[in-house]
Amino acid sequence: MRRAVTVLPGAGSRSGRESGYEMDVRSTRSPAMTDVAKLAGVSHQTVSRVLNDHPNVREQTRLRVRAAIAELGYRPNRAARALVTGRSQLIGIVAQNSTLYGPASLLAAFEQAAAEAGFAVSVGSVGRLDRESIAGAVERHLDQRVAGLVVIAPVASADDALEDMPAGVPLVTIDGDPARPHALVTVDQAAGARLATERLLRAGHRTVWHVSGPADWYDAAGRIEGWRASLEAAGAEVPPLVPGDWSAASGYDAGQMLARMPEVTAVFAANDHQALGLLRAFSERGRRVPDDVSVIGFDDVPEAAFLIPPLTTVRPAFDAVAHAGLDLLLGQITGENEGPERVVIAPTLVERASVANISA
Repeated sequence: MRRAVTVLPGAGSRSGRESGYEMDVRSTRSPAMTDVAKLAGVSHQTVSRVLNDHPNVREQTRLRVRAAIAELGYRPNRAARALVTGRSQLIGIVAQNSTLYGPASLLAAFEQAAAEAGFAVSVGSVGRLDRESIAGAVERHLDQRVAGLVVIAPVASADDALEDMPAGVPLVTIDGDPARPHALVTVDQAAGARLATERLLRAGHRTVWHVSGPADWYDAAGRIEGWRASLEAAGAEVPPLVPGDWSAASGYDAGQMLARMPEVTAVFAANDHQALGLLRAFSERGRRVPDDVSVIGFDDVPEAAFLIPPLTTVRPAFDAVAHAGLDLLLGQITGENEGPERVVIAPTLVERASVANISA
């Protein structure tokens, strides 16, 4: 059975007793995470988030889960459960050898989440996200007898390599193709773009221009989708897309063009590095941000708060992605998952000073 889950703050449901769930696992076996979830009336992902002190859990839900843990005497030991299956305590990660903030942050967050769960991580870096490179990295991990695999697959060519994956290998893709039958965790890119675009429209701008990411990236496609849908829903003109490649240089080039167009008063950049380039170009051309042009980025890089002006941006919650991905993978390793799942993490808008309200 395949399920889709959207992770939002405040998710929860009725308690286990209200839903009629009663059991005593102490007399037969050690309680599992699924027992805690049933008693508390929540998903096993929510139990995992409580165990990992994840912020996106309502306090009432958190208390209910902890009460169920105490009542059942549940003691999480994921590493031991993996060993019962005959697998190692090593998780293999396949990722592009990249300094891009998003992929690098995802990798760091997953390493931390795995360490908290008692697993070591082996990273297979590839120079290119093509089928041959990904397949080679996967094969090397399998030779190490990893317990499971995580593939950060932001482009179609990386997803294609997974078609050759041996059956029965626990596998989770991050930022992969939602249409593929693999367990998937991703940020809701379209929702993030809608947050940015709608914020600019509320500020009084008649339309919003978009500097996009590379055409073959799922993230870029999702952000384009959300931007366009927001404009169409508002009855606003959809201006021509301005292509980019995630770099500050591409944002700068786009800014040099857009700065010559007085009708451009609001720009949504596909990432913060592009927004940095836009700020430089607008400054050189005498277009003040936010007085003349409002700008919003995506990613919330650590430097975003220190730009001039401080950048309003969309925060993707990389830690939440990593924990959700680990939950899915460990569910496969321990046999707690029924089948592939798709978990979508909701991003948030971080308001700073690069957006100004304008008169109608």
